[in-house]
Formats: sequence, structure tokens, C-alpha cells
Amino acid sequence: MKTRYSKTRVLVEGALMIALSTILSNISLFNLPHGGSITLVSMFPIILMSFRNGPRWGLLAAFVHSLLQLMTGLDNLAYCQTLTAQIGCVLFDYILAFTALGLASTLARPFKSSIAKIGMGTLGACLLRFLCSFISGYVVWKDYDYAFSWLNNFSWAAWATQNLGENALCWFYSLVYNASYMLPEAIITVVAALLMYRAVPQLFNTEK
Repeated sequence: MKTRYSKTRVLVEGALMIALSTILSNISLFNLPHGGSITLVSMFPIILMSFRNGPRWGLLAAFVHSLLQLMTGLDNLAYCQTLTAQIGCVLFDYILAFTALGLASTLARPFKSSIAKIGMGTLGACLLRFLCSFISGYVVWKDYDYAFSWLNNFSWAAWATQNLGENALCWFYSLVYNASYMLPEAIITVVAALLMYRAVPQLFNTEK
């Protein structure tokens, strides 16, 4: 009976965390023209789920969250020119990117202090999501002409458009484009996690 109750509690908690992440993901502080936005710590509830219940439940909640994000972002698939590109977009921009958030507790294990675990686990999960988007920016969305014209909007990127070859420029574009929203969001999420831990440390306790 105790095990059944525990699983029920975790399932209810997971549903609440997924719902909260979905709501927060719709509160955008900044939007880019071709996808990507800075949200109001929408990754944090899923990361918290991982810290509280371990990677198995964290990954399950993150995977369900990725499916919901995919459903709300189906319009982006229209920009993909081929079926392969559409599959790549589904995997790298949604399924893998958001499911990676469930690994926060696993990424925290090498660190000894609790504050380091929270900070580095949260940062690691955010960086995994960024890595997926970075790969997608080249594999799925590779467009030299657009990358060239977009980077030319910034004076500091002039050296890239003048000196990098096609492949290198597209990789650089993906790095800059995805970092422009993922880096601020990662910083906000890590700060929010650390502040929450300072204020309510028991919130991060592993549930049995």
C-alpha cells in the first residue's frame, strides 16, 4: 500500500510540474524570429522533478513535457523542407532537448555540497538542451544565405561572415542564435534554483 501511494504521489507531482512548466513556457520575455524564446523559468519545474524523484521520474516527466512542447510548436515543422528535416526537428528541437532536463539529478551526482549539486545539475541540464538546439541549428536548419544575412546585422560578427567557410559559418550561426536565448534562460534558471534552495531547501529533498 505504501509503494502504491508513493507512486500515486509522484505521478500527481509530475503532472503538476509538467502543467506548471507548460504554463511558464507560454510566458515569453523575449522571442526570436525563427523559434526560441526566453521564458519565465519554464525549465525549472521539470528540473525540480528530477532532483526530488530521481532521473527515472525526471526523464518521464521531461519526456511528456517534450511532447506537449512539440504539440504547441507543430507550426515550426512547416519550415522544414524535407521529411528528414522534420524528423530532425522533432528529435533535436523537442524530444531530446526537453527530455534532457530530466537528467539534472544525474548530472549533480559528482558534486559534494548541496548548493553545488543544485547549481551544476541545473546548469548541466540547461546545457544539454542547448547542445540539442545547437546541433539542430546546423543539421536541420542549415541555411548559409540566412546565416550570412542574420550575422551581418551585428558589427561584432563581421569577421565571421568574411573569414569563415559555409559549414563553419552555419555552425557559428547556430551557436550564436541558440546561445542568444538559451544562455540568458540558463542563467535565470540557475539563479532561480539557487534562490529557491536558499529559501526552501527541503523542496529539493529526495522523495522516497
